[in-house]
Amino acid sequence: MIRSVLVVLGVIFLVIACVYWLVPAGSLPGFMPGYEAGSAHVHIKHGVASLVVAAVCFIVAWFVGRSQLGRL
Repeated sequence: MIRSVLVVLGVIFLVIACVYWLVPAGSLPGFMPGYEAGSAHVHIKHGVASLVVAAVCFIVAWFVGRSQLGRL
Protein backbone atom coordinates (compact mmCIF):
# COMPACT_ATOMS: atom_id res chain seq x y z
CA MET A 1 0.00 0.00 0.00
CA ILE A 2 2.66 2.52 1.01
CA ARG A 3 4.83 1.45 -1.91
CA SER A 4 2.01 2.12 -4.37
CA VAL A 5 1.37 5.58 -2.91
CA LEU A 6 5.06 6.45 -3.17
CA VAL A 7 5.24 5.30 -6.78
CA VAL A 8 2.15 7.36 -7.69
CA LEU A 9 3.63 10.42 -5.95
CA GLY A 10 6.91 9.85 -7.80
CA VAL A 11 5.12 9.77 -11.15
CA ILE A 12 3.16 12.92 -10.27
CA PHE A 13 6.33 14.82 -9.36
CA LEU A 14 8.03 13.54 -12.51
CA VAL A 15 5.19 15.00 -14.59
CA ILE A 16 5.41 18.27 -12.64
CA ALA A 17 9.16 18.43 -13.39
CA CYS A 18 8.46 18.02 -17.10
CA VAL A 19 5.82 20.76 -16.98
CA TYR A 20 8.28 23.17 -15.34
CA TRP A 21 10.92 22.40 -17.98
CA LEU A 22 8.63 22.60 -21.01
CA VAL A 23 6.09 25.33 -20.18
CA PRO A 24 7.00 29.02 -19.81
CA ALA A 25 6.09 30.71 -16.53
CA GLY A 26 3.34 32.75 -18.19
CA SER A 27 1.60 29.59 -19.39
CA LEU A 28 1.76 27.64 -16.13
CA PRO A 29 -1.53 27.01 -14.32
CA GLY A 30 -2.22 29.73 -11.76
CA PHE A 31 -2.09 27.33 -8.82
CA MET A 32 1.50 26.23 -9.54
CA PRO A 33 4.33 28.09 -7.79
CA GLY A 34 6.31 30.19 -10.24
CA TYR A 35 3.40 31.44 -12.34
CA GLU A 36 4.24 34.89 -13.74
CA ALA A 37 1.74 36.46 -16.12
CA GLY A 38 3.29 37.22 -19.50
CA SER A 39 6.68 35.72 -18.64
CA ALA A 40 8.60 33.52 -21.09
CA HIS A 41 10.99 32.33 -18.35
CA VAL A 42 11.28 28.56 -17.82
CA HIS A 43 11.73 27.40 -14.21
CA ILE A 44 14.68 25.01 -14.38
CA LYS A 45 15.27 24.97 -10.59
CA HIS A 46 11.61 24.17 -9.87
CA GLY A 47 11.88 21.27 -12.31
CA VAL A 48 15.08 19.97 -10.71
CA ALA A 49 13.51 20.17 -7.25
CA SER A 50 10.48 18.21 -8.47
CA LEU A 51 12.77 15.64 -10.07
CA VAL A 52 14.66 15.22 -6.78
CA VAL A 53 11.40 14.68 -4.89
CA ALA A 54 10.33 12.11 -7.50
CA ALA A 55 13.66 10.29 -7.17
CA VAL A 56 13.35 10.20 -3.37
CA CYS A 57 9.83 8.78 -3.66
CA PHE A 58 11.02 6.05 -6.05
CA ILE A 59 14.03 5.17 -3.88
CA VAL A 60 11.95 4.97 -0.69
CA ALA A 61 9.35 2.86 -2.53
CA TRP A 62 12.12 0.51 -3.66
CA PHE A 63 13.42 0.13 -0.08
CA VAL A 64 9.91 -0.40 1.29
CA GLY A 65 9.33 -3.09 -1.32
CA ARG A 66 12.59 -4.82 -0.44
CA SER A 67 11.81 -4.88 3.27
CA GLN A 68 8.36 -6.36 2.62
CA LEU A 69 9.85 -9.14 0.48
CA GLY A 70 12.16 -10.13 3.32
CA ARG A 71 9.20 -10.76 5.63
CA LEU A 72 7.55 -13.33 3.35
